[in-house]
Amino acid sequence: MPRRRVAEKREILPDPIYNSVVVSKFINGIMKTGKKSRAEQIFYGAMDEVAEKTGEEPLKVFQDALDNVAPGVEVKSRRIGGATYQVPIEVSKDRRNTLAIRWIISHARARSERTMKGRLVGDVVDASKGRGGSVRNRENVHRMAEANKAFAHYRF
Repeated sequence: MPRRRVAEKREILPDPIYNSVVVSKFINGIMKTGKKSRAEQIFYGAMDEVAEKTGEEPLKVFQDALDNVAPGVEVKSRRIGGATYQVPIEVSKDRRNTLAIRWIISHARARSERTMKGRLVGDVVDASKGRGGSVRNRENVHRMAEANKAFAHYRF
């Protein structure tokens, strides 16, 4: 908890094509060194390829990918009496989206395709089908929370 005041939430404007705040946050996550137009080119190009590859509406595939990657619970360290416990806690909606976006982008960057657009297409399609590194990451987090369920009474 902050001692002085809680930091105010910044309002993020929706993107111009899909009119979605989540897409704006995703583009901001892709962006490196302030090159937003380049990040937009990568994302919108990837969505066009997703539409070609799957034959479905790209925003729906993207939303399915986010839903499949977003965790329901996570573990946080809590120090009690000299011992540190991994305490499972529920994840808020904002944090779920943030983690899903972060995991998809980081796993896309780690893929072996030639361009970032191609990597992003592969990771979004895999995540929407419930497979791939980002979905595996969520399963690991859920497994950790399940294993430490005994410490749930130490909740924050």
